[in-house]
Amino acid sequence: MRQHIGRQIATSHFFIGAEDSRESSTGLDDLVDFQPIAVAEVELQLGLKSLLETSAVGTTDFDKSSRPALVLVRLHSQPLGLAYLDLASRNPKGHWSDIVTMLFGQSIVDHMKNVDGFGDCAAFDVWDGHPPAILECLAERRHLLSSAPFVSVIIATRERTEKLVRCLDSLKELVYPKFELLVVDNCRETDRTERALRAYADGKIDIRYLYEDERGLGAAHNRGLAEARGDIVAFTDDDVEVDQHWLAELVAPFVSVPGVGGVTGLILPAELETPAQVMLESHGRFSKGFLPRDIDLDQNRPADRLFPFTVGRLGSGANMAFDTAFLRGIGGFDPALGTGTFARGGDDLAALFRLLVAGRTLAYRPGAIVWHYHHRDFDAVVNQADGYGVGLGAYITSVGLRKPRVAASMISRLPAATLYAWRHSRASSVSVGDISSVLEGVVPQWTNALGRRQMRGILKGPIAYVKSCAVHWQYRLRTKYAAPLSHG
Repeated sequence: MRQHIGRQIATSHFFIGAEDSRESSTGLDDLVDFQPIAVAEVELQLGLKSLLETSAVGTTDFDKSSRPALVLVRLHSQPLGLAYLDLASRNPKGHWSDIVTMLFGQSIVDHMKNVDGFGDCAAFDVWDGHPPAILECLAERRHLLSSAPFVSVIIATRERTEKLVRCLDSLKELVYPKFELLVVDNCRETDRTERALRAYADGKIDIRYLYEDERGLGAAHNRGLAEARGDIVAFTDDDVEVDQHWLAELVAPFVSVPGVGGVTGLILPAELETPAQVMLESHGRFSKGFLPRDIDLDQNRPADRLFPFTVGRLGSGANMAFDTAFLRGIGGFDPALGTGTFARGGDDLAALFRLLVAGRTLAYRPGAIVWHYHHRDFDAVVNQADGYGVGLGAYITSVGLRKPRVAASMISRLPAATLYAWRHSRASSVSVGDISSVLEGVVPQWTNALGRRQMRGILKGPIAYVKSCAVHWQYRLRTKYAAPLSHG
């Protein structure tokens, strides 16, 4: 069970940077009394009372009198949603039960109808839970695990050894029988990652170390893709922890849904200990909701004029998987996109976009959960917002240059796209349909500063992509192209 305890922040001033300090100074005044938010999860089969047994409640290293918690509520491992609970409540049984029943009562009733031997669905006790049973709702997962396809999990990294090891520790706990792990060290400065992996190898995970000399996340992912032996390739980042059911949930649609070429999953914050982390979670909209979806350009097309350009609504690179043969068939990732290039991002969006326009289905499964460690300081958050914008502009440029017909379609939708991007970046939109709606009252107006920064980044995206392409082709001319040798 996950439990993260934020440390108290004693401060009276935070500085976002010279360019944005005037824009955001009003909101920053609200941060004087900031209280860290604990992040936890609870399995309702064990009951809400199990929260009392975790270190998210009952520790003595912080003042419980003012301690809020963001809690992922699950039933039979499936996420129902997020609840904002007061850990200092004098009546947790009544207080927590009322909130969870109000938020998820109907979902619990609907779910329990599929549980054999359970009588009155409305009588489910969220506080005490119910005894373990062989659950029909998990039959699909049991079947998958009994004949699981082999999966290659790919993680690109660069000089973040400690974070990578934390991610590897969570991968050890995966409830999935057949997978390999490929760690791609990208344009390294030291051999720390390689040495750490050699020391880490203990036979519990099949780990291979790879090195990619061309800098950029797209190039690093292509290196992993070229070496992958799995029928499915799954991607995550070195700054996450994966849920034990992550891989099983991510792979399941490939087996059960015809035409699936890719799957994305739920990304939740691993900690909300600093104002900057809350700020990024409010702005970034990493969570894509708690309802499974199968999306394509035909009968399952969303009612969205900008689709499929808005594919970022369906997932991102920290939590995605592809049919290996299909991804290789479309050329893998654009090496001129991604973190580490002038484009700074967009490699994941471009791959998901090309999947959809190729006629395949993209599935979203909230049960495939990763917990992401956001940047803790404002400078990094502002830089990341700028990077999101540049990456988005670069991604749009990339798909437009590859397909002239797509470019014409984009130009016709430009006014709507501009309006969408502006509205999406405003603080007034934060409470609509994402995790920030649970954090009501916590998110002040300083998200507008990040929105403006991201909009400026979008405008820089096209030139950034052209520069990134030039660097890539210089690299290709400098080195006769061949996959770098594997280390280890």
